[in-house]
Amino acid sequence: MVRSSRQKGTAAPAGSGGTGARLVTPRISVARAADRWHPDSGPPPTAAPLVRTLGLVLLDPDAENEVAYELCQLVGRAILPFRGIGQVPATAGTAFFFRDPVGEYLLTADALTDAPLGELGLRASLTEPAGAAGDVVPAPESWLHRTEIGVAILPTAGLHEDARRAGWRWRTQQVTDGVAAGSDVVTRIGAAPGSAFVLANGVREDGSRPLEVAIERVVRAGDAVRITTELPPGYVGAPVFGVQADAAGEVALHCLGLVLPATVGGHPVATFDRVRAAIPAAPGAA
Repeated sequence: MVRSSRQKGTAAPAGSGGTGARLVTPRISVARAADRWHPDSGPPPTAAPLVRTLGLVLLDPDAENEVAYELCQLVGRAILPFRGIGQVPATAGTAFFFRDPVGEYLLTADALTDAPLGELGLRASLTEPAGAAGDVVPAPESWLHRTEIGVAILPTAGLHEDARRAGWRWRTQQVTDGVAAGSDVVTRIGAAPGSAFVLANGVREDGSRPLEVAIERVVRAGDAVRITTELPPGYVGAPVFGVQADAAGEVALHCLGLVLPATVGGHPVATFDRVRAAIPAAPGAA
């Protein structure tokens, strides 16, 4: 079993348009552990988030459990382990599927794609028929490197075509354009810490890469958005989610961006307003 940084949780998806996913809190039971949490731990307890001000929200522990649990249901199959090979030591991180109105992309931290070769890990639930593709597939070498923001972008048409030729197809979820944070959401992130939820494929001692949720804190430090602690191996490149309240007191879930390599005092986050601007106008364009 895997663990969780603070707890786990629940949210309901909304349509596109940058409105995020509206939070709900159904009746479910609890399973809690220290540091990190795995979706197989079971569902969390009921609790309503406390909303006091406009902007990023710091939830109570039970509400954090709710959000993390529901994130695994909404986007768990969007998350893939990514490993660069050909370097010593091999890099290990996470990539995730993102869909906007134009197309679908795989996103990760650019630092992970420096290796000459790479591979994406597969779970049986990510393919149809289930388990049809084995445990890994080669990562294409056609990443678009956006070094100015630390992000690598891969249009996924090639991944789908390779799968079709091999007799299977991807069965994934995506972080959608409607959940990805816009500039207004990013601007409202302030110096006060808010709850942050990182969905990643961690690295166990035996080398396995289970889906995990780390519940941490996110803040603005100068011009940067940061996670305030260093995350375990495998989390670089993973999506970061947060909860914001609007002027009417409505609470929405947003994907704030993705985790960049650690620096002093935690991890910078490549925020989604900048990621979205770096995505090509048409899939496959450089």
